[in-house]
Amino acid sequence: MNFEKLLEVAAGDGEVTIPSSWAQGRASFGGVSAALVFDRMANVVAPGRPLRSMQVSFVGPVTPEEPATVKAELLREGKAVSQVLGRIVQGGEPRLMVLASFGGDRDSEVQVDALPAPDATPVDQCSGLDYIKGVTPEFIQQIEMRWAFGNLPFSGKGGRELGGWMQFRKTPETFSDAHIIALVDAWPPAVLPYVKGRVKTSSLTWALDIVHPRPVLEPGDWLLYKATIDEASSGYGHTYAGIWTARGELVALSRQTVTVFG
Repeated sequence: MNFEKLLEVAAGDGEVTIPSSWAQGRASFGGVSAALVFDRMANVVAPGRPLRSMQVSFVGPVTPEEPATVKAELLREGKAVSQVLGRIVQGGEPRLMVLASFGGDRDSEVQVDALPAPDATPVDQCSGLDYIKGVTPEFIQQIEMRWAFGNLPFSGKGGRELGGWMQFRKTPETFSDAHIIALVDAWPPAVLPYVKGRVKTSSLTWALDIVHPRPVLEPGDWLLYKATIDEASSGYGHTYAGIWTARGELVALSRQTVTVFG
């Protein structure tokens, strides 16, 4: 089941079963889970209010091949901003919680240009992360990544930066904020190049801001992702990342806290 079909199914009565082709270990890929909740939240706010910011808490694993319910609750709708609470419930328990702010434009004298995008090796000169059954997460079948920054996970080489180019392997019919959300979470935690053996990691919290007016994105466009480690110790890592178009336009800002088991 491709990404658009998942969105379509969840948009009905909120019931969805995420197939194992979107798995990430014992859980469903966090990016697609968050995107499903976002899409339902976007349908309860007033028109003309795009997503500005969302905070995701990964309460427990959203298990693949098990029915789940995607819910959204409008908390408040002000003159310009709507606050929405979303969640995925599975087995009678909350598995993923999202608090999001959707806001229309305001008149303002403040205008500050985004910092320039980092220099990156062109996508056609970067090595890809291939899907290898039993080695890479199953969702790599759906999302293509080309390495441009940092060392590979489990290489033991360390480094503070990680990232590169990303897109869906099957070109979507449209390119929405839901697609951005799914892509941004695809990259492995930036702390993994510090370990030599395979260890388990999991996102604990994730904050994502999407910049508006958002640059025009067409289906099949590559996005550039670069994450940097702030600090990591005691089994937790703290990172921030930027996401840009191939033209160097800022699309989104991401911050994550990850847990490292080992």
